Amino acid sequence: MNTFNSYSPKTIRSGLLACCALAFAAISHSQTTGIEVKDAWVRTSVQGQKATGAFMNITAKDGAKLVGVSSPVAGLGEVHEMKMEGDVMKMRAITALDLPAGKTVALKPGGFHLMLMDLKTPLKKDSTIPLTLRFKDAQGKESTLDLQVNVSTQAPGGASSGSMPGHMPSGQTAPRNPGMGHQH
Repeated sequence: MNTFNSYSPKTIRSGLLACCALAFAAISHSQTTGIEVKDAWVRTSVQGQKATGAFMNITAKDGAKLVGVSSPVAGLGEVHEMKMEGDVMKMRAITALDLPAGKTVALKPGGFHLMLMDLKTPLKKDSTIPLTLRFKDAQGKESTLDLQVNVSTQAPGGASSGSMPGHMPSGQTAPRNPGMGHQH
């Protein structure tokens, strides 16, 4: 018996629409801001973990600043940078991340990234979470971009995502290195 024939055209059409919606969420465009987000993902978390990172590639057609992030799964979202100061890797919140016109800015472990803090629930692998990015254009006008972002232990495509001290995938611990610290 061919079970494919048992699906109605309406069911198939609904399934195709759902697939298109998911594809659109994976590569989001905002007509009002000229912002494109690709390869977005959020690192998984475990019970009791209070923070995790979100990563993506952002291109602003006309240039903009990323000024905020929020999600209903977190009490607080911030734009962060990590950089070496002497022999110590430091992480800190920044008020805005410049997005030069037409250039892709990578938010990745060990560099610029988004922090989701005061997590309300563990973020499970292969789930998705809503994420809202806030931007400001050159004239100071604010806009938002709503995303549905995949939760994973690594970047899309299985590429190595690197690691951020103190923000390891579940089940792993950061190696102790006396020259390396994690400070805000």
